[in-house]
Amino acid sequence: MDPLLPINMPCEATTKQVIVILGPTASGKSALALSVARKIGAEIISADSRQIYRELDIGSAKPSRDVLREIKHHFVDEKSIGEPFTAGDFATEAVQRIQDIHKRGKAAVVAGGSTLYLEGLLEGFADLPAADPVIRARLLEEMEREGKEALFERLRQLDPDQAGTLDATKSQRLIRSLEIIEITGRPVTALQAEKNKRQPSISYTSVALSMPRERLYERINRRTDEMIEAGLCNEAEMLYHRYHELLECGKTSALQSVGYQELFQYFQGKIALPAAITLIKQHSRNYAKRQLTFFKNRLNVNWITAPESNDELEVLANRLSGTR
Repeated sequence: MDPLLPINMPCEATTKQVIVILGPTASGKSALALSVARKIGAEIISADSRQIYRELDIGSAKPSRDVLREIKHHFVDEKSIGEPFTAGDFATEAVQRIQDIHKRGKAAVVAGGSTLYLEGLLEGFADLPAADPVIRARLLEEMEREGKEALFERLRQLDPDQAGTLDATKSQRLIRSLEIIEITGRPVTALQAEKNKRQPSISYTSVALSMPRERLYERINRRTDEMIEAGLCNEAEMLYHRYHELLECGKTSALQSVGYQELFQYFQGKIALPAAITLIKQHSRNYAKRQLTFFKNRLNVNWITAPESNDELEVLANRLSGTR
């Protein structure tokens, strides 16, 4: 059995405990969270930066309509593409939702894999400097002139830990990371290490799902095939035509995520469909690796073996919920 803090451990009377289930993509977070929520009568806080958008269904691995009717999910289908919603917004609003859930006498379960969402909720954010328009404009010009890979390599030299949590495609975070370094003269990870944990009225018990890397990659590849069979190409094509202008301007990060950006390249005639599917699998595996790096380096969580059968899921859900 994995070491795991008991979910019903004593805590101060002023605190309310919340189970947080995190892990890399395709590790089984949603299924476990749903099973736990059913056992303890909880509502689920989705810590997934794509599920909040109404237009992203298949590619975001959003819960089915039946599941959403059965269990209340927060931050699912609440925004439309183009509406801003940051990790800071999530951290603030998630605490408010959790407190409201507790006032109504119910429990809350947080589940997801969006790294900054989880960090903001569990650890709070450092007091980072405001954007500097001059520095940002120069960095954007350098990116246009030298390419994203050159700036990513610069970040890798200056702040390897931060670079390990993203790649050159995450241009907004890349620019922001370099901007902070120029303003403060310090790496982002050093500043984040000084942050103070917030929300003292909420106590989090966080578990991260782990499995052998090759098994995780098998699950990622299989889920990609299942998404394609479920109609991901049609969903992406609809988004491509509806939000073509936003895509051209690069103004929406939601559409630059794995599973969509590769199919957009196919619609643009840059690659064939089989190549796009192969890239989705590859980029998903790369994303999972970055998630694992982030969770291990930036969050204090309990690592447990991910369930791979219904029986194992039931046993783990019972352990988390304090039932037998």
